[in-house]
Amino acid sequence: MTATMAARPHNAAAIKTVLLLASSLTVMSGATIAPSLPALQAHFAEVPGADVWARLILTAPALFIALASPVAGAIIDRFGRRRMILAAALLYGLAGSAGLVLETIGAILGSRALLGVAVAGVMTTASTLAGDYFTGADRDRFLGFQASFMAFGGVVFLLGGGVLADLHWRAPFAVYALAFALLPAMALLLFEPARAPRQSAEARAAAARDEPVPMGLLALLYGLAVLHMVLFYALPVQLPFLLQDLGIGGGTRTGIALATATLVAAVVSLFFRHLMRIASHRAIFAFSFGAMGAALVMLSQVESYPLILVAMVIAGFGLGALMPNYMVILMARAPERVRGRAVGGLTTSIFLGQFVSPLVTQPLGRVFGLAGAFAAIGLLALAVGVAFAVVALRGPSLVGRE
Repeated sequence: MTATMAARPHNAAAIKTVLLLASSLTVMSGATIAPSLPALQAHFAEVPGADVWARLILTAPALFIALASPVAGAIIDRFGRRRMILAAALLYGLAGSAGLVLETIGAILGSRALLGVAVAGVMTTASTLAGDYFTGADRDRFLGFQASFMAFGGVVFLLGGGVLADLHWRAPFAVYALAFALLPAMALLLFEPARAPRQSAEARAAAARDEPVPMGLLALLYGLAVLHMVLFYALPVQLPFLLQDLGIGGGTRTGIALATATLVAAVVSLFFRHLMRIASHRAIFAFSFGAMGAALVMLSQVESYPLILVAMVIAGFGLGALMPNYMVILMARAPERVRGRAVGGLTTSIFLGQFVSPLVTQPLGRVFGLAGAFAAIGLLALAVGVAFAVVALRGPSLVGRE
C-alpha cells in the first residue's frame, strides 16, 4: 500500500469499493443495450442501412473512448485525477440514459459518442488511481478484483438490459443512470494522490534515463488488446442475431447468454493472483486466446440454447484472465511519470477493438453467414493461442518476475 493510502486507513476499504464500482461502469457499457438491438433495428427499419446503424449504436462509444482515452491520460498526468473522474461519471449518467428520450438515430448516435468520452475519463482515471494508491502484491490483487468487478458489472448490466429489452427497446438505456447513485460516494471518498515535487530539467532527464518507457512491450499489449476485443465483441454484436436466426432469440435469453460469459470472467478475474503463481503471463495469454477461439468455433456449430451457454462459459474463461494480465504487466513496467498515458493507450486499444469488431464480423457474416463469421474469427483466436503456447517457456520475462 502506498504512503498515500496508508494515510487514510479508515477509508481504505470504502475507497477500494468505490474504485471497483466505478470500474464496473466501463467495459460492458456499450453491450448493455445489446439485447435490444433487433427491436431497435426494427424501429428504425426505414432508415437506409439500419442494420449497420443499429450495430454502430452499440459500438459507437468504443470509437470515442479510443479517441478520448489518450487525451484523458495526458490530462490526468498533468492536472490530476479527481476532478476528471467526477466530471466523467456525471457525463456517463447523462449521455448514457439519453436514449430514453431521443427520437432520431442520429441523436442517439451523438449521445453514444458522448458516453464514449465519459467512459474514457472514468476508466483511465480509475485504473490510474489504482496504480497510484497501491503497489506490489497489493496492486496485483486489486487489479484482479478490478477486472472481476468489471465483469460482475457486465453481468448486472446485461441481465438488466435483457429483461428491460423485453419491455421496450429504449428501457435498457435506464441502466446507465446507476452512475448518478455512485457520484456522491466518489466525491466524498476519492482523493488526489500525493504528487512528487517538481524536479529540475536535469533531474527529470536522469529519471527518464533510469526508467525508459518499454515501447515495444506497450505496442504488443495494445495490439493484443485490439485483437481480443475484436474477437470478444463479436458476442454482444452478433449473438442476438445468431439466436434470432436459430429461432431461439429474445432479449432475456440474449442477456442471460452474454451475462454467463461475463459472470465466468468475473470469477476467473477474482482468482487471477492465484493463477499468476502457477502460470507465466505468456501462458495466460495462450490459455485465454485458446479458450476464446474454442468458444467462437463452438458457436459456429451448435444450434441449441444449452450448448450456446456452454460456449459462453468457455468464452468467459478466456476473457477473465486477459484484462488483469494486461494491467499487471503495464503497471509493473510503465514508469510512474507516464502511467496515465500508458493506461490511456490500453483503454484506447480495448475500445478501438470494440468499435472495429462489427466492421470485421459484419462483412464476414454477409459472405459466410453468422456461423461462418464465428468460425473464422475463432480459428484466428486459436492460432494466437497456439503461438503464445509455443513461446510460453522461451524468452525473457514480461515483467521481470515470471
